[in-house]
Amino acid sequence: MRPLDSAAIIAVGSELLTPTRLDTNSLAITAALNALGIALRTKTVVGDIREDLSAAVREALARVDLVVLCGGLGPTDDDLTREAVADVLGRPLEEDAAIVDRLRARFASRRLEMPEINRRQAMVPRGAHIVANPNGTAPGLYIEEGDKIIVLLPGPPRELQPMIQGIARDRLEPRAGATRMFAGVVRTTGLSESHAEQLAHPVYKRWRAAHLPIEVTTLAAPASIDFHVTVRAGDRESGERALVASLEELRAVFGDHAYASDARGMEHVVGDLLRERGYTIAAAESCTGGLLTSRLTDVPGSSAYVERSVVVYSNAAKTALLGVPAALIEEYGAVSEPVASAMAGGIRERAGTTIGIGITGIAGPDGGTAEKPVGTVAIAVDGPWGCRVRTRVFPGGREQVKFFATQAALDDVRRALGPDRG
Repeated sequence: MRPLDSAAIIAVGSELLTPTRLDTNSLAITAALNALGIALRTKTVVGDIREDLSAAVREALARVDLVVLCGGLGPTDDDLTREAVADVLGRPLEEDAAIVDRLRARFASRRLEMPEINRRQAMVPRGAHIVANPNGTAPGLYIEEGDKIIVLLPGPPRELQPMIQGIARDRLEPRAGATRMFAGVVRTTGLSESHAEQLAHPVYKRWRAAHLPIEVTTLAAPASIDFHVTVRAGDRESGERALVASLEELRAVFGDHAYASDARGMEHVVGDLLRERGYTIAAAESCTGGLLTSRLTDVPGSSAYVERSVVVYSNAAKTALLGVPAALIEEYGAVSEPVASAMAGGIRERAGTTIGIGITGIAGPDGGTAEKPVGTVAIAVDGPWGCRVRTRVFPGGREQVKFFATQAALDDVRRALGPDRG
């Protein structure tokens, strides 16, 4: 029997097709499969329509070795996963008396009588193996169809997660091949997706000729372009060595634009640098309204380096709380590099911190001019090296401009704290 190489996930439930519910189960399933070297080829969300679900199962079986369905195993009329899989496989549904007994005992343990509707959860396609669910009423199912495998799991995460781990360990690992997957990421900022791709493209060409297959997926996130790297290898030593080398090669290509080789956000990276150096930081925010400080303090343990923050939205506040001269604001305007520098220096002096940040700008949607359009933001970082200030023009609406400004401010701190500034 050939080893399992590829998989598809089908998330079942009409609620997942609405804007109020997200499919998070696929993340846990993908992690369990990738650990065995089984690559996820497709992920599909299907509503509670039997014909649509059957079509999705049939299509997935034609393309991959393993199909994992999650959801639709409850007792109600719209729980149709068992029926759809039975339709595709041409297997009759049969009641499993042992499941009925377990369901009755579960209800009895809470001094309740089992509703007859729950008998639906005991209907099993002929030949299926039962997967115990210690945290819920719906058992899972493991079905072998020739060389293919179909796994049915309940939707609640607290039920699904231990079940997929057990199935991966006890049933899928013996069928998995020798190849394993090793994954990492290089996170970049300050580059557009096209510019980042242009820098990385020559590296891809070299990787195509590499001994071990190296795959890259690009993910454009707000103010960050992430490059997810996957290496497939037959042994851990070779895989990890190839992964480390590929991540280092990408980082070298991106230079200072690369800020992490793991899942940390910019606020975590900056926090780690501040903690390592024993530095403290304070912020004076105008257009970002405290968002920068919120991001910094989202990191556990940030009290070790975040000293204080002020939101100085008005010109009067900039003068009263930071000592920014009114004449400076009058001459250059509130959104200007001289004012941003004065804000950074003012908060640093008053807080007695190693670093002070000043942010002032026009988040929109109004307030822009021809000279200073919406999205114009001046950011200053004042520290032992002096004061560095720069003006950017960020795209998008108000929320996007605010986030981009905080990302740029954090990145300015990161660059200032680089190895040559240790």
